[in-house]
Formats: sequence, structure tokens, C-alpha cells
Amino acid sequence: MLKTNLKPFCNLSSQKSKQRFALALWLGFCLLPLPEQGKASSLQQYAGYDRLELAVPFYDKPLQADIWYPAATKTYKGMTAQSAIFESTKAYIGAAIEKKKHPLVIISHGSGGAKESMAWLASGLAKKGAMVLAFNHPGSTSGDSSPRRSIRHWTRAKDISKALDALLKDRNFGPFIDETKIAAAGFSLGGATVLSLAGAKMDLTRYQHYCAKYKTIAEDCIFFQKGGVDYAVIDPKAFAQDLKDTRIKQTIALDPGLTYGMTPKSLQSIDHPVLVISLGDEKTQLLAAKITKEGSGLIEHLENGQHISLAPASHFTALPLCKPEGAALLKEEEDDPICDDPKGTDRADIHRQIIEQSAKFLKLPGS
Repeated sequence: MLKTNLKPFCNLSSQKSKQRFALALWLGFCLLPLPEQGKASSLQQYAGYDRLELAVPFYDKPLQADIWYPAATKTYKGMTAQSAIFESTKAYIGAAIEKKKHPLVIISHGSGGAKESMAWLASGLAKKGAMVLAFNHPGSTSGDSSPRRSIRHWTRAKDISKALDALLKDRNFGPFIDETKIAAAGFSLGGATVLSLAGAKMDLTRYQHYCAKYKTIAEDCIFFQKGGVDYAVIDPKAFAQDLKDTRIKQTIALDPGLTYGMTPKSLQSIDHPVLVISLGDEKTQLLAAKITKEGSGLIEHLENGQHISLAPASHFTALPLCKPEGAALLKEEEDDPICDDPKGTDRADIHRQIIEQSAKFLKLPGS
């Protein structure tokens, strides 16, 4: 426990205290809130937050990662995930972690997304009692997103397995992970990533047939077509490889992609609970994300699956809250209208529901 009393530095009743105050200004003691002592709570207003570099064997540079967790102390509140388009997420920067074992959730962002785009979910789950890891997938991250690299879906699942290896060895956070309660959550292409880690296997021919049938309307197929993806140069064995990580005990797939390429047999073999959250109704949901029998049929094949649909919403409702000028900036840049939601959508409330349903599924302390 911190026993040093810093209050005298902020007391100006004497000349000596004034001298102390001058020193305090120089050190910054009176400018930042002091760590709060006493019993820590998993239900704080803000989560703890820090950054990590995770060394993985197949990249020259470490993966840039964010770690969110239940904070044991209150440091200064900082803005994370800052963007010209999206609202930031507040956190206690560098706060001490609650010194006990926590469930771990690893988040996989979508194609063209980034770890920052899922900060709202990471923060929300951390405030419910989980430790949450998010990092950027090389080749399918904002500013580094290539259709030719994104179609190599297996690299993303391997990213997560190796990042998990590195985090468990980390001396600052590894000791506080409950290794019996590790989950993976992913959005869009990230949804496919976490389903692969659960045991889903892809079939290249199956996916090609889907794209041949819906090439002008399936959003994922159009993306790959614009990128000049040649399926003939993709190794079908690599595409279909087993990526299951048995350390992961629960899976959350948020509007998952690539499900048309998943084999029914592999989906039936998934042996742990899976929560699938769909965004939108029959008019607003992306074809690529339809997982009922009218779409890929994913949910029909999950023996231990739960399915929740949230509307009004659309695929992009899972991205952060947009700043007032966000939509105009996107229009000016002729970018995708990712700030535009269907009429009547409350993006903040959809986020709240996703966090609540996910926390309940994971049986987090604050659910």
C-alpha cells in the first residue's frame, strides 16, 4: 500500500509549504489525481488501459496491442482511440490492475479496421471484470488493408494464437489471467477469425461458388474482386487448415464474415459455447453477414450456439460513435458511409446491448 502523504504539498498555509507547493508543481503531484486506496471494484466508471508490444515469430516487428482491464487505482483519465471520424474512449491510463485472476477476452477487428475501432467493446467488457487484449492484424488493418492479404484468413487466427502465447508470458499481465476462462470475440472478418479458432474450417471451392453466385451483390466478394484477388493462386490446403486453439473456451462472433466458406461438418464439431450477434433486419443486414438458413446457414450448424439479432442497425453500427463532422469528412473523401445508420438506430444503445449480452454470455463478474 502507498503510505506517502502528499497532501502537505498542496497546503499553502506556511512559507515552507509554499516551497513544497512549488516543488509539487514541478513534479506534477498536484496536477494529477492521487491513486485511490481501499477496495478496488470491477465496476468502475473507466477501465484501466495500457499498451503492449507482442513479439510473434512470423513478423519482423512486434504486434502493437492495447490491454484493457479492471483498474485497482485511478490514474489520470486519458482519451484512447483518437480519430478524426470517431469519438474517443476514456480510460485510466497505466493504472494498476486488480491483483487477482481475470477472464481474458481477445478481440479481432474487421477488415480495414483496427484495435481502436473496438475500443468501446474492450472498455465495456473490462468494466464488467474482464482483461481484454486487442491488436492490429497486419495486412487487414486500417492503412494496411489489402484484399489479397485479407483473403489469407488463416494468418489472422495464427496472429491471435501467437499473441496469446506472448501475453501469457508477459510479467506484468500474464500472472493475472485466468487460463480456464479465455474467450475470443471478433467483428466482421474478425468474426470469421474467432470462429476459425473455435474449430470452423474453410473450403475454398465452397467460397468461390458463393462469390460466383453473388459476385455483384455480396459485399465481401466485391471487396476481393476490387482487389484483384485470384483464387487460383490461393493454396486450398492453407485455406482449409485446422486453426483451432483449445485454450479458447468461448467465442463471440459479431456480424461475422466468410461464413459461406465454412463447412457444416466443422461447425457441428465446435465443442464450446458460441454467441453470434447479427446487426440489422432483413432490409439492412449485409448479405455477407446473413447466417440463418436464408444466408450461409451458420447458426443452423452450431450445436452449442446462441443467436441474437439487434435492430435497427447495420454492419457499421458496430464501429465507434461518430463525431458530428464524421459523416461529412467521409463524404468529402469519398469513403464508405460508415457513420450512416438506418433510420431510428441508436448506435450507443446498440453498443450497450452488445456489451451486456456479451458479458452475460461470458458470465463476467459485472454481468
